Amino acid sequence: MKNINVGVIGVGAMGYNHARVYYKLENANLIAVSDVSENTLNKVATKFDAKPYADYEDLLNDPEIEVVNVCVPTTFHHDAVMAAIEHGKHVLVEKPIAFSLEEAEEMIQAAHDKGVLLATGHVERFNPAVQKAKELIDNDVIGDVVSASAKRVGPYPPRIRDVGVAIDLAIHDLDVMYYLFDQDVKQVYATMGSILEDCEYEDHAEIMVNFAGGTTGMLEVNWLTPYKRREISITGTDGIISVDYIDQSIDVHGKFAQDIQIEHKEPLKEELSSFLDAVANNKQPVITGEDGLNALKMVIAADKSSRVQRPISFDELED
Repeated sequence: MKNINVGVIGVGAMGYNHARVYYKLENANLIAVSDVSENTLNKVATKFDAKPYADYEDLLNDPEIEVVNVCVPTTFHHDAVMAAIEHGKHVLVEKPIAFSLEEAEEMIQAAHDKGVLLATGHVERFNPAVQKAKELIDNDVIGDVVSASAKRVGPYPPRIRDVGVAIDLAIHDLDVMYYLFDQDVKQVYATMGSILEDCEYEDHAEIMVNFAGGTTGMLEVNWLTPYKRREISITGTDGIISVDYIDQSIDVHGKFAQDIQIEHKEPLKEELSSFLDAVANNKQPVITGEDGLNALKMVIAADKSSRVQRPISFDELED
């Protein structure tokens, strides 16, 4: 596979890691980075031997660049992605795909019209433990899946100012549940609240999703717990699969003893390598713009449910 020339827009905490991974990938050439912070921009550009662009339009005008990763704050996703698409670049945008459904739909349509690939960065799907859980479920190791319960909690990250805990954290596990169950969403019910003085949005949420196949997903997220926990348990008619995202470990309890060995990998590296493979071979990304839209719908349905205090279906999101 030929090396693909890449640019990263936004090289703060997450964007820095995108640049770091691309710098090391054998099939990638990190050509340029862009950031509004001159200090951050120069540090990252120097460290990874990339061109620094204060204005991402200058990066997009660079004829060498074929692929752009958008890692700016969520509220700026739409503008940056639309500009990249207009310049004919393939785009991977960090989750959530956009701030609103209208923005996400416009981005997806623009990519289709321009003939470029649009991927959404839901990195947990590339976690080896999640992929193993998917394999076990598909092979009926725990029988028919009945439900899943997830917990994603930890301290408040002050750098996140433009969204709440649901769109920042819950969207990970909602997307994982959708991936594991392979079922459409029927309804979403949620309660949310805000306790922290420094947080303008919700800092804790409890979400329940009813899937069309009869499976139920339950999720607790917050920015209140003083330590990080990232885990999901899937219950089936013949057993339970428990996944620790951080340790990349998996336990299976059922009719037969399971000794599950996981080869640890960096999910972000797997994600970016997969996207480059899609670009090189002109095939759909593993996680498309439509997948990003679906995950965003679940979060927005949860937000609406918490406000109206009843379950919400996707059909009601147009109201």
